[in-house]
Amino acid sequence: MDIDQNFWQNKRIFLTGHTGFKGSWLSLWLSSLGAQVIGYALSPPSKPSMFEICQIDQITDSTLADIRDQESLTQALHSAKADIVIHMAAQTLVRKSYQNPVETYSVNVLGTVNLLDAVRANPGIRAVLNVTTDKCYENKEWVWGYRENDVLGGYDPYSSSKACSELITAAYRNSFFHPQEYASHKVALASARAGNVIGGGDWAQDRLIPDLMQALLSEEKLSLRNPRAIRPWQHVLEPLSGYLTLAQKLYTDGPGYAEAWNFGPDASDTQPVEWVAKTLCSKWGKTAQYEIGPKNHLHEAAFLMLDCAKAKKELNWIPRWNLEKALEKVVEWYKAYQDKQDLQALCLRQITEYTHCKN
Repeated sequence: MDIDQNFWQNKRIFLTGHTGFKGSWLSLWLSSLGAQVIGYALSPPSKPSMFEICQIDQITDSTLADIRDQESLTQALHSAKADIVIHMAAQTLVRKSYQNPVETYSVNVLGTVNLLDAVRANPGIRAVLNVTTDKCYENKEWVWGYRENDVLGGYDPYSSSKACSELITAAYRNSFFHPQEYASHKVALASARAGNVIGGGDWAQDRLIPDLMQALLSEEKLSLRNPRAIRPWQHVLEPLSGYLTLAQKLYTDGPGYAEAWNFGPDASDTQPVEWVAKTLCSKWGKTAQYEIGPKNHLHEAAFLMLDCAKAKKELNWIPRWNLEKALEKVVEWYKAYQDKQDLQALCLRQITEYTHCKN
């Protein structure tokens, strides 16, 4: 299913987490479609940040506040007069969740509760999408992809906090936004689970692509802590296209799509960390190099893959850029950053190229 620009024209979108990496990309895409983005988030989580580099504040109505502040959040949502809510504000790093589990659970669990309760207090919203992660599944290290009805879980605080967010979403859907009672509440609530997202503009610490890009820009050597770990890598535009497609369906067709959805890459793009690092270095140029570092003592999943058959069949959503292409686009972005080019314009060109790419 292609993104319908006519649908998004003048739609009011309340987007939490718009100052983050994925949120900044989604803000740009929504704005290019003619939507009005009302953002709610903390200050950008890194410096530099895509939010500042691409001047996202100029294309959004931005409120800098905490998702854990229920009164502020409810008031902001009331003022937004939103048609659609997309919830992306989160503590997103596994290693940080070991360092500060209380913050992780507070943001990812209580933040979800606050957001969904704010929706209850603000009639007029028609579609709500809670973005979680592929790590919400109980990882059995098996070789096939997880389906939406597989058991939720999580070894580390981050993963389990996202499983909790999924359970909260299901509980609110059953208790307050039940699909069978859609005629009375008129709210369609869904969740979306994506793989390991990569792309230009990510500066988060303790993530492979940002760490590698920082090293390459500084002409240093990156130390890989989990070279054999296998992840479902995908360019950031892949899941975002899924979110837009799903949100449109939630708005137009309501309860038929109010459930959980996977948006991951094809199986061939589920590759080891070292393969990604080696391929990216080869695309960057002769100064790029990495090394195998000391073994990581914090538990992280060794293998993880999503089954996206449901989204492919029911939403006609199909990945467009393979991992090789995604890494080319990553290199293009950071080379442009290095050359001090107009990064907002580059992002918009990449979005256009992605949307015109044939499956």
